[in-house]
Amino acid sequence: MKISARNQLPGIVTAITPGAVNGTVKVDIGGGLTVTASITEEAIADLGLAAGDRVTVLVKASDVLIAK
Repeated sequence: MKISARNQLPGIVTAITPGAVNGTVKVDIGGGLTVTASITEEAIADLGLAAGDRVTVLVKASDVLIAK
């Protein structure tokens, strides 16, 4: 599969927290860092996500903000 997103972070799903419409998926990307994504429950089911799965976090945004 080819993807246009250049920000690709491979990792392992560590937790999935279901919600009414959206759930949260925590992905360990190494180095003590975790990315948390909010995706639809339908997407979680369609992907068959479970703790321990190897996944790739794709980041595609028109704006990235940094605050100090």
